[in-house]
Amino acid sequence: MTLKPFLDAIDERVLVCDGAMGTQLYAKGVFINRCFESLNLSDPDLVGSVHAEYVRAGADIIETNTFGANRIKLRAFGLSDKVGAINLEGARIARKVVGDKAYVAGAIGPLGIRIEPWGKTGVDEAEQYFTEQATALVAGGVDLFMLETFRDLNEIGAAIAAVRRLCDLPIVAQMTTEEDGNSLDGTPPEQFAPLLLARGAAVVGVNCSVGPAPMLESIERLAAVTEARLSALPNAGKPRDIEGRNIYLCSPEYMASYARRFIAQGVRLVGGCCGTTPEHIRQISAAVRRAAPAAGRAAGQSDTRAISVAAAPHALTPVPREKKSPLAAKLANGDFVFGVELVAPRGLACAEALNEAKLLAGRRVDVVTVLDSLRTGARMSALSLAVLVQQQAHVETLLQYSCRDKNLLGIQSDLLGAHAMGLRNLLGITGDVRTLGDIPDATAVFDVDSVGLTNVLTRLNHGLDVGGQPIGEPTAFHVGVMVNPAADDLDAELRRFEFKVDAGAEFAVTRPVFDVGAMERFMDRIARFRIPIVAGLWPFESVLNAEFMANEVPGATVPEPLLHRMQRTKDDGAASQEGIEIAQELGSALRSMVQGLHVSAPSGRLSLALRTLDRFI
Repeated sequence: MTLKPFLDAIDERVLVCDGAMGTQLYAKGVFINRCFESLNLSDPDLVGSVHAEYVRAGADIIETNTFGANRIKLRAFGLSDKVGAINLEGARIARKVVGDKAYVAGAIGPLGIRIEPWGKTGVDEAEQYFTEQATALVAGGVDLFMLETFRDLNEIGAAIAAVRRLCDLPIVAQMTTEEDGNSLDGTPPEQFAPLLLARGAAVVGVNCSVGPAPMLESIERLAAVTEARLSALPNAGKPRDIEGRNIYLCSPEYMASYARRFIAQGVRLVGGCCGTTPEHIRQISAAVRRAAPAAGRAAGQSDTRAISVAAAPHALTPVPREKKSPLAAKLANGDFVFGVELVAPRGLACAEALNEAKLLAGRRVDVVTVLDSLRTGARMSALSLAVLVQQQAHVETLLQYSCRDKNLLGIQSDLLGAHAMGLRNLLGITGDVRTLGDIPDATAVFDVDSVGLTNVLTRLNHGLDVGGQPIGEPTAFHVGVMVNPAADDLDAELRRFEFKVDAGAEFAVTRPVFDVGAMERFMDRIARFRIPIVAGLWPFESVLNAEFMANEVPGATVPEPLLHRMQRTKDDGAASQEGIEIAQELGSALRSMVQGLHVSAPSGRLSLALRTLDRFI
């Protein structure tokens, strides 16, 4: 028997997709740290046996074992050169098992990295990665594509575009949602559904992350705005740790009961995601056979219709730059500014830091930069200290905000809170990857980098959240970024700087400058960007500090003559004074090129910064 074209079949009846490949492989003894997709090459019989179990359970659609078989994810296993082979064999294994009993869907999941505007990978690059995967799946004979578990509309858009450039096979495009029904990045179903349809999806829906009950709410919202074909593939509830194993506790009967509810809302494709077994699919399949499709979604009418949903909210006009903060006004007016950095204290004792901030205010420093880069021990957050400095020391702050250890939605929450507490100047950095302080088992988290952070700030400044939804009154952040004039790969640094400016950066602070010639060349190359540059100064506190900066700090370039000057000093006092004089000479040479000087305090020694400023203010 020859299968009907997929779209004809789904318009005639509700189809059942298979369940979780990973759950079954794990149950069969494959360790969780293995690359499941590599089994297409090393143990195709095992993969085929899972497919066969789902076919026997009544699945109409079998997904290939290729969800994470893109170049980025395979690179972590040393398999980036196997993208084509893994995807080709994944399709062939599924086709061999199902024959003409079921449709084979080429499974494609997210890349596992952030793409623009949140990450440094371009949409065009993402499309190339998806094209590589999709090409092999087409060659393997898939009937359709299942794009699933996406959180980012830009990324799934790149995946759809990649498939569409290759072929006209049907695309099932599925976002993954939180319990509030919105995508993990905050985009509501009412917005992502029409966009996915406009980009070329034949079926839109949701999968993974939540169980049947929360997913039903998302489906109801989708059904309210479109008559397009819908899909619903929930997890078997939330996993629970039972004796060291993640167990999904939704019973097959419970999943089947929700399949009927999905169908009543117009869903044409049901199945399951994480934790879903062949027995779950068997029960769902039985429920589908007993259920009738919802009225009003007859064959031939479910493709598209005029979407009765408001257009994506328009961005609001941002607050004029000069009105955002005193620092913003000074830079916008061409004034020269001075800044000094302050290190967050350990524990609760912030009196010393506040006294230092008051001392800086008395010296007429324009802004105090509160660092967010140290990870040693229990230190107060930079955000908290910045608020205290403004409230108690009455001096303007520049909050250095690191993307490290924060996911995108956490960043958004932090920023809204910071704005509500009066912080306006923000210096966004990606953050360093390093040994994590006193807790060796701690991990670093990078959901977005500084380019993505700049885009977040710009959206908030236009009254939109990261999901494109209105937040009411726009924020008024004065957006700064870091740049390194002495980067080893200056072309790459300039490309990233251009991305930051395009994303909305309004000023930049450089890493410490030790080479005036390098700074001159750098300033020539960035003249076209026309944003204020504040040069960083670092007064060496000792010979060891100078040698450390010259030899062990990535991106720092200390010319030999400066290093020799420090090495000729006779004691620590002389070395400290020489370091201050060097910083003062550099500041004097840089002053005509830039619009401000930003002095660091090595080891938190504010006296070094203050003595450096003696020549200027």
